[in-house]
Amino acid sequence: MNDILTLLSSIATAIGVLVAAWQLWLAHRQSITAFEDSFAREYRELAATLPTKALLGEPLTEEEHVKHFDEFYHYFDLCNEQTFLHLTGRISAGTWKFWRDGMAAHFRRPAFRRAWSEVSSRANSDFAELRQFFPPDSELKDQAENADQPAP
Repeated sequence: MNDILTLLSSIATAIGVLVAAWQLWLAHRQSITAFEDSFAREYRELAATLPTKALLGEPLTEEEHVKHFDEFYHYFDLCNEQTFLHLTGRISAGTWKFWRDGMAAHFRRPAFRRAWSEVSSRANSDFAELRQFFPPDSELKDQAENADQPAP
């Protein structure tokens, strides 16, 4: 009888350990999802400030470009942070692919290309992580189309 109680106690302990490990794993996944979702919210808030013309791929007038330059700068800053998180392994591969594809789509649009060219030329060594995937100016179009890998 004592052996049976010992066996049942050991089984109950093992099950408890497995349940605790499962709960820790779920909590970890939930924290990653919440972290990634916070960036999605930030993007939506920022995208709401960008000109619709730019988001639709239409070029901006000089006046529109100047008026919205700060918003483009903040967009590139967010992209740089997201790229840094990818390079340091802080986000999931699926999230990075989604973000990278969205960035590549924007970087192919004339208003974003123009703003990125200006920001990158004025920002000295800032945006180093983003430049690895989306080099400014002449290399930008090719790199945006092949954004799976950092630039050589």
